[in-house]
Amino acid sequence: MDELFKNQVYEITRLIPKGRVTTYGSIAKAVGYPNHSRHVGRAMGGCPADVPAHRVVGSCGILSVPEFKVKLEKEGLEFNNQRIKDFKNLFWDPLIEL
Repeated sequence: MDELFKNQVYEITRLIPKGRVTTYGSIAKAVGYPNHSRHVGRAMGGCPADVPAHRVVGSCGILSVPEFKVKLEKEGLEFNNQRIKDFKNLFWDPLIEL
């Protein structure tokens, strides 16, 4: 995975507003690699501290990192187990928002 890809992923992630979430797949589409959501996940695993990685979730609003639940709850999100309640309304689509 090259540095350009990682930096693009980080820049988009930094734009996600507080209290909103997006998916790995949506970020992959936004950077021009629609079938590379796993690469986005790998990039997020080693992201800088200023990147709000907790705002990137699995498809359908399912947390892939359970530790992020506390951070998202502090931003006002509610959950059913590991799934975000009202995901469709909280979803931030970079292809539309940017």
